[in-house]
Amino acid sequence: MEEILYMYYTSDLHSHFENWPKINHYLKHRFNEHQHKNEQYFLLDNGDHLDRVNPMSEATLGKINVDLLNQSNYDVVTLGNNEGITLDRGDLFHLYDDAKFDVVCANLESQDDVAPSWLKRYKMITTKSGVNIAVIGLTAPFNNFYHPMGWHALDPLKVLKLTLTEVRPKADVIILLSHLGVDQDEIIADHFREIDIIIGGHTHHLFKEGERINNSVLTAVGKFGHYVGQIRLYFDHEKGRLINKEANAVDIDADSLDRETVALLDDYQVKTAALLNQTVCYLNEELEVNWFKETPVIKQLTETLRSWTDADVAMLNAGILIESLPAGPVTLADLHRICPHPINPCVVNIKGSALIEVIRAGLTETYTHYPVTGYGFRGKVMGKLIYDGIEVELKDEQANEPLIRSIYINGKAIDRKKSYRLATADMFTFGHLAPQIARAKEKRFFMPEFMRDLLRVMLATDSEKDLD
Repeated sequence: MEEILYMYYTSDLHSHFENWPKINHYLKHRFNEHQHKNEQYFLLDNGDHLDRVNPMSEATLGKINVDLLNQSNYDVVTLGNNEGITLDRGDLFHLYDDAKFDVVCANLESQDDVAPSWLKRYKMITTKSGVNIAVIGLTAPFNNFYHPMGWHALDPLKVLKLTLTEVRPKADVIILLSHLGVDQDEIIADHFREIDIIIGGHTHHLFKEGERINNSVLTAVGKFGHYVGQIRLYFDHEKGRLINKEANAVDIDADSLDRETVALLDDYQVKTAALLNQTVCYLNEELEVNWFKETPVIKQLTETLRSWTDADVAMLNAGILIESLPAGPVTLADLHRICPHPINPCVVNIKGSALIEVIRAGLTETYTHYPVTGYGFRGKVMGKLIYDGIEVELKDEQANEPLIRSIYINGKAIDRKKSYRLATADMFTFGHLAPQIARAKEKRFFMPEFMRDLLRVMLATDSEKDLD
C-alpha cells in the first residue's frame, strides 16, 4: 500500500503579520481537503517567526507569535536567531511555556545546565499508519550573542551527526528544520545522505521547486510569508520505506484573508497600543532626524553610546534613527517606531589604520546612501557616520568624495599603530558594511539592550535639556 504524507511549513516570517491571515486561509483550505480524504498532514515552522521590528512582537516579547502558532495548530517549530538572540535570557526561557507544539533545536543549550522544559533536540512523529517521522532542528551558532545571555550554540554539523546516530534506527523519514542558511544546507546534503528533507531558512532563499542533492530534497520559502512550503512524502508500506519525495513553495499573496486570524490580530493591536503607550519623557521642542547630516539627537545618542560602554570613541550611522520626534510626550511606541532595529551596542578593538579606512569609506556619497538590508537593520539607508571622540578635518568638504586632512582621537592625532576601543552598533561587525570592524578579533556585545534602550535612557534623563 502506498500512502502520501503531507508536510506544510513556514519560515522567516519576521512578524510580517499582514501575510498571516493569507497563510492561515491557505492552510485551512488544504487541511479541510486532507481531512475529507482522510489524509495525514503536519505543520512546521523553521524559525525567525518572531521579529521585534513589529510593535506587537515588541510589546509581548514574542508571546503573540506563540499564540498565532497555537491558533494555527502547528506541530513542530525550531528557533531562528531572532527568537534566540533578540530576547533576554528569561524571556527566551519562558517564551514557549504555553506552546501547544513541540520546539526542537538540537544545538542550543543552557550554559548553567538548566534548560527550559520545552527545548528538545528532535521530535518523533508517528502517523496513524505507523510511519515514524523524525524532525530535527538546528539554528545558526551566533555565540558572540548567545554567551552573554547564558546560552551556548553547539557546532551544528557535529550535533547533527550525533543526533542522527540516535534517530536513524527508529525513523522511517528524517526531516531537518535548518535555520543555518543555504550554504550549510548544501554541505549537510553532501555529508548526511540519510536526511530526506532539508527545510531551509535564515538566508531567505526561495526554492519554488525542491532542489535534490544526493538523497536529500532541499526546500525553502524565502521571507516574510509570501510563500508556504508543501512537502509530499510517498511511503510504500509493503517495502517499508519512502519511494519518492517532492517539495514546492506555494505563492499565497493572492489568497483571501482568514477572518478569525484578522480578528485575533486586531485584538492584539489594541493590546499593543496600551502596552507601548507608556510615556518616557516630554520634549519641549522637536528632535530632528536627518539621515545625511549630524543632528543633535544622533550626536547625543553617539555620546551616550560611548559613555555607556566606557569606550575610547564611538560611531553610529544617522540612518539608525528613522523619524523625527515632535514636541510633546514621547512613548515607548514612539521610540520603537523611530528605532525598531534588533541591534545591540558593541565595542571592538580596532587599530588606528583600520579606523582611518572606516572613516574614509563613510565619507562617500555611495556609502551614506547605501540601502542596508539585513544585519538586524530595519531602516532605509546607512546615512552619515556620526562620531564621538573623533574629529575629522577635511580638505574640501564640498567635494563628492572629500579628502581627509587630519583625524584626531580625543584631541590627539590618530596613531595608525595604536588600538582603540570603538563603540558602535553590532551590525558593523557583520559582512561588508565595515570590513575593518568585521575583521576585528576582539569584540564585546552588550546584551540584551538594543540601541533604542540607550535612546530611552538618554531622553528620560535629559528630556528637559535643549539639545541645540
